[in-house]
Amino acid sequence: MKRKIGLLLGLLITAGTATAEELRIYTEQYPPYNMTTNGQPFAHKTEDISGLCSDILKALMAKTDLAYTTKLRALNYGLNRAGEHPDHAIYCVSKTADREPLYDWVGPLASIKWTLFAKPGSSIELDNLEDAREYRIGGYNGDVMTSYLDEKGFDVQAISNNGLNARRLENDQIGLWVADGLAGPYLAADTANVTDLKHVLVFRETPMYLAVNKETDPKILKALHEGYRKLVESGEKEAISQAYGL
Repeated sequence: MKRKIGLLLGLLITAGTATAEELRIYTEQYPPYNMTTNGQPFAHKTEDISGLCSDILKALMAKTDLAYTTKLRALNYGLNRAGEHPDHAIYCVSKTADREPLYDWVGPLASIKWTLFAKPGSSIELDNLEDAREYRIGGYNGDVMTSYLDEKGFDVQAISNNGLNARRLENDQIGLWVADGLAGPYLAADTANVTDLKHVLVFRETPMYLAVNKETDPKILKALHEGYRKLVESGEKEAISQAYGL
């Protein structure tokens, strides 16, 4: 009887340890970096989430022996969960001053390119950002790129539906639109049925990472960094990026 109880306790301890060490990873709906396969604003399973960063994350995790789950939720929800709980993480997020102390940063997985777009066939040419001061620029409420230009004194008009800025370009309501180099054209086609936007200028680049709660088991953190190193050295990360046109 004692032997059976001992075995049962051992199994319970093992099961508890396995559960505790499962990495719970969150992301947000931000096509084409992270997105659900069915267009819904949330997902409960890893296989229901796709996109550039998602594909890189899956390839990274395949280089480790770690157990993990992935869920797609609102950005703030994922940031709060990852910031407050060990063995929790979120991707793809930028390393800001307020976020940096809370996480261990694995990556970068990808980079956001701060891009100014013009309408298809536009004659606008810019040598540098200062050349954009003569144009009205469309932006997105709450977006870091929009805020940056606004703080620098540019003529920025932000709206709540970012993809509709492509239609504003076509209607000459704005001369330029600030958006990510990859997400902008995706949003334009998906939201406004506008294709062939003109890439006028890339003026900044922000790396994005897998941010893991700093209180996570050091063995897990080490495995993630080692998995990332293997991913880069194997050429798989570059191949995935190229598949998305980068």
